[in-house]
Amino acid sequence: MTVIQRRGRRIMMTEAERDTYLAEQRTCRVATVSADGRPHIGALWYVWDGASLWLYSITRSLRSSQLRHDPRMAVVVDDGAEYGELRGVELSGEAVFVGEAPRTGEDCPELVGPERLFAAKYFGMDVMPHDGRHAWLRLTPQTVTSWDFRKLADLG
Repeated sequence: MTVIQRRGRRIMMTEAERDTYLAEQRTCRVATVSADGRPHIGALWYVWDGASLWLYSITRSLRSSQLRHDPRMAVVVDDGAEYGELRGVELSGEAVFVGEAPRTGEDCPELVGPERLFAAKYFGMDVMPHDGRHAWLRLTPQTVTSWDFRKLADLG
């Protein structure tokens, strides 16, 4: 994974901070591109496995349709209310559909880890429930940018 930091190394998260942050947060905003070049942004739940962001998206969504035509995507996970609390991570690259679509629970070794993480994080379960309407997207980022404005207080 290529890491590009444009917001200043002073406020950049370390790899461990980034991994912890992405594991704690629940919602990301996903940007995709329409055929005519217009962006589309929508909120989605995700899990981070330390190398890839795993997104569980409705198969009939505009997002899924756009990604089938153009796999480029950018994702932002951020939080903070006051300026000195702002922090987040932006990841970009190409989405890959993994497993059957829609997902019904067929054997797919690549999804064992992400489904275990997702089921625990969002449903408090050990096994992923499948509704026959969602499919898995994997984003292994080509670029990552992070910021944690709380570090500015330490520079004072």
